[in-house]
Amino acid sequence: MTKKCCLLTPLGGLGEIGKNMLVLECEDQILVIDAGLAFPTEDQPGVDLIIPDITYLLENRERVLGIVLTHGHEDHVGALPYILQQLSVPVYGTRMTLGIVRNKLEEHSLPAPAMLCEISADEKLVLGPFQLEFIRVTHSIVDGVGLGITTPAGVIVHSGDFKLDPTPVDGKLTDLGVFGDLGRRGVDLLLADSTNVERPGYTLSEREVGVAFEEIFREAAQRIVIACFSSNVHRFQQVIHTAERFGRKLGVLGMSMLKNMSTAHELGYLEIPANIWLKWNDLLQLPPDKTVVMTTGSQGEPNSALARAAVGENADFQFRRGDTVIISARTIPGNERRIGNMINHLFQLGCRVHYERVSEIHVSGHAAREELKVLHNLVRPRHFIPIHGEMRHLVHHSELARELGLAEERIMILQNGDRVELTPQGLRRVDGVVAGNVLVDGKGVGDVGNIVLRDRKHLAQDGMVVAILGVDRQTGEVVNGPDLIARGIADEGETARLIEGAVGAILETLKEETLGGLSDTTLLQDRVRRALKRYFKKSLMRFPMIIPVVMEV
Repeated sequence: MTKKCCLLTPLGGLGEIGKNMLVLECEDQILVIDAGLAFPTEDQPGVDLIIPDITYLLENRERVLGIVLTHGHEDHVGALPYILQQLSVPVYGTRMTLGIVRNKLEEHSLPAPAMLCEISADEKLVLGPFQLEFIRVTHSIVDGVGLGITTPAGVIVHSGDFKLDPTPVDGKLTDLGVFGDLGRRGVDLLLADSTNVERPGYTLSEREVGVAFEEIFREAAQRIVIACFSSNVHRFQQVIHTAERFGRKLGVLGMSMLKNMSTAHELGYLEIPANIWLKWNDLLQLPPDKTVVMTTGSQGEPNSALARAAVGENADFQFRRGDTVIISARTIPGNERRIGNMINHLFQLGCRVHYERVSEIHVSGHAAREELKVLHNLVRPRHFIPIHGEMRHLVHHSELARELGLAEERIMILQNGDRVELTPQGLRRVDGVVAGNVLVDGKGVGDVGNIVLRDRKHLAQDGMVVAILGVDRQTGEVVNGPDLIARGIADEGETARLIEGAVGAILETLKEETLGGLSDTTLLQDRVRRALKRYFKKSLMRFPMIIPVVMEV
């Protein structure tokens, strides 16, 4: 790598929603921007979270200067508890962002304390060859920043997640002046959020949600339950103000929301009037029409407070007919079915449910098309790479840049693992690196792969049959069994009939085997497996997972 060169490598967030992570390299030093997670899709059964593959960073750990965070959303910080167990580097973020990170790290009990370094908007920081300028942006979480990064190869602007909200709840506008100043000085490369590029016009102000809340509160005759992302401080503030105006007291369900609200209040980002936030048992003593409950579970997460209450499995909270439920969050792609199921359960319980498709109870935190045009025209980059989005978002954003006058050869669409070299002469693709998904399932990180997922799908779709036989070690004679255990094949009565037939199929196969064949355990397992596959195909046209267990006695 020449001295006047900067390599950019996305390890997550391109061609997908979530899992954002970008690697910058200059003068043999590495800077990482964000470390996010993504949520599993329906074809990843049992998986809890997905984080970036950081093989490249681990192979070059001695060169990593640190991780810079743009804001505290899960898709930008959620992978940190897993990454910091393998990569001990400083983490830089604003006060609220680090407050959220501290809560997450405490949950995971890291073996060594993380090095968390606080920065603020309008501050500048030098890390090796990288001179960073933090730019205040408005998003659906407080304390978000974009980045101006001066490198030996040129100036890079990273938008972070942003929108141009003219009336933000906290009064802090996206600092267009700094973006414009960088543009006047000269920006060699713009990296900009593509999430909402398909939406025309401008994204609505967060205050519009407050207007919708007032209308719903005015009509609600019983208890009000509001689910949103556990990091959405602006939404917390809107709920608190509206509850105060309508004389309702507030209770909170969900550990992550409790921690984030407490942190935001302690750090001065959330105003909570005295005596409005009650302990849970105190709230339950009030009449339903005097209460508001904020809860996690806006994505229908199976273990969340809202999802468990919707199916009657939450010991702390039960819905009543006439309750009003507000799901104040966008649906993350892949979560549509479980959110729909949860909403249906709520309707069955007699609740009145407001959600994104039928009520204006959520606005996006991402810039729509006209706002993106404003950013491009202020920054006036020499080159452009769209970030944060699926392939269609990246393509649409590159087309927008062309509409604004940027030549096609100055625009580049990347996917995770691709690498591009920025020099004073322009952009050039180079060889890529390993990038992909690491699946988190419970305490296991990376131990679930394609083979495990395939087996889980097989079990879910076709069921399982375990065949147990005891074989004399000397003679090969079957002395016990076969005993069969079947799960997920048919109902109880039909399963008993099928097992009887399956035992007969195994015995018939064993009669055909020689003494030598029976004494070969591996061969015997194969014969049993094939006999059962033929039997269930002929009987049911089904293909359960067959697990033969042969014990030598």
